[in-house]
Amino acid sequence: MKKLLLISFLVIAATITSQAQGKLVGGPCEGCEAVFEFGDQKLSSVDTLPEFGSDGIDIKVTGMVYKIDGKTPAEGVILYVYQTNEEGVYPKKGDETGWARRHGYIRGWIKTDEEGRYSFLTQKPMFYGNEPAHIHLTILEPNGKYYWLGSYLFEGDKNLTSGQLNDINPRGGSTGIMSLTIDEDILTGNRDIILGKNISGYE
Repeated sequence: MKKLLLISFLVIAATITSQAQGKLVGGPCEGCEAVFEFGDQKLSSVDTLPEFGSDGIDIKVTGMVYKIDGKTPAEGVILYVYQTNEEGVYPKKGDETGWARRHGYIRGWIKTDEEGRYSFLTQKPMFYGNEPAHIHLTILEPNGKYYWLGSYLFEGDKNLTSGQLNDINPRGGSTGIMSLTIDEDILTGNRDIILGKNISGYE
């Protein structure tokens, strides 16, 4: 009897944990679980990532997130972003836990407002090896679905591949390649996102 109760408890606990962690769609994604690591932080539609304002090039990234119809603003969507520093490394302080041990400390979570808007301030990342400079992006919808989108990229980067430049079915409806222009004295790039666009298994 005790064994049966223990098994039932474990099944219930696993179910609750699975529901709390949401549903991964769009294929495998190493590290996407980091989208849940904001803990008790109160998220807003604007965030400032570590190293903004230090040595390097400061940038602002903005955009709109829409529902699958591509027209209706999507409120309460969480964007998890992480990146390298100006030296092309994912910097760590040594006390990282969870996925920060891989992603480093230049990361953040932004939650879209009632009009689907989001923005974050950061330091322009540096490329490494043959990789173009990029900012990783994972999406978590209010319904619990989460998935990766192609990285934020930068127009004119010599390391951009033909696949990145000519992607005709980009996840989220955008290749992520941004043109940086001066807006209010800061280099600004824009990327709009359509939830579920070109995401396999999305319903």
